[in-house]
Amino acid sequence: MVHGSGGRASAQLVEEIFFPAFDNPWLRKEGDQAQLDLSEGRWAMSTDSFVVSPLFFPGGDIGSLSVHGTVNDLAMGGARPLYLTAGFVLEEGFPLSDLVRIVRSMGRAARACGVSLVAGDTKVVERGKGDGLYINTSGIGRIPEGVDLDPSGIRPGDEILISGPVGDHGATVLAAREEGRITTSLRSDSAPLDGLVAAMLASGPGLVCLRDPTRGGVASTLNEWARISGLCFEIEESGLLIRPEVRGVSELLGIDPLYLANEGRLVGVCRPEAADRLLSALRAHPSGREATRIGRVEKGRQGRPDGCVRMKTLMGGTRTVDWLLGDPLPRIC
Repeated sequence: MVHGSGGRASAQLVEEIFFPAFDNPWLRKEGDQAQLDLSEGRWAMSTDSFVVSPLFFPGGDIGSLSVHGTVNDLAMGGARPLYLTAGFVLEEGFPLSDLVRIVRSMGRAARACGVSLVAGDTKVVERGKGDGLYINTSGIGRIPEGVDLDPSGIRPGDEILISGPVGDHGATVLAAREEGRITTSLRSDSAPLDGLVAAMLASGPGLVCLRDPTRGGVASTLNEWARISGLCFEIEESGLLIRPEVRGVSELLGIDPLYLANEGRLVGVCRPEAADRLLSALRAHPSGREATRIGRVEKGRQGRPDGCVRMKTLMGGTRTVDWLLGDPLPRIC
């Protein structure tokens, strides 16, 4: 299970097994999407599988989540999402009423995002071998001319922005699993981010790269960028918005909110001269009203060729924010 956590073991699985077998320039960019040069411009393509438990949770369900997840992966490359495919793995005995509810939710989400679901596949496995329902979605979108978002372009002095509070989705799903033992008013932040990204790009140049911090949370996203760039990401706890109920759920379960999944947030790196403008663009959009600046990128430290992530705490100290170790959060998305 640790290899599915989004932490260090997941990265090693990709680096040591998948990359050697499938090595090519598109995979080596290590993005949430492949950016392709086709005959009519540049396109982004992405695929994702959703195994969240429970299937229904406050603020969403596996259906809408599967649409938002792939739409957002495409958007993080600057693409306008256009087409999706869907694959369903159903367990024998899965209630048809639940399937109808989930599929209708997917349809509403796709229409709201302006994407068309153009192909699909369904498989049924024996009872006890599928845990209800798994969904895979793949998507393709077009990257506007002049847009090139790539973490390899990160450099010292760049600023780090986040579009809103951290950990809402992960805390909501974890609370829903407790079957009444934890009562909260939390709702998942699951939402499409393509409109927010378009607003940032329209504000002007200076955006370097984006990522939606899903599995593994904000901590894993920053560690991925630190490894790619060899630089250190210095963040401030005072810049991170974490709802009191998210903190409460995290404390009850012994989890750091920085590792909780988010399904409607983005983290961005930008040039320092563009930070104020991009922050204003974020806050002017309904999905980014609570956006904040959380830190900056510094030169790598001696002895840390893979970079590092450090956080200045509210108490005035500094701690290392490492990769997620183990898998305390299975089936979160």
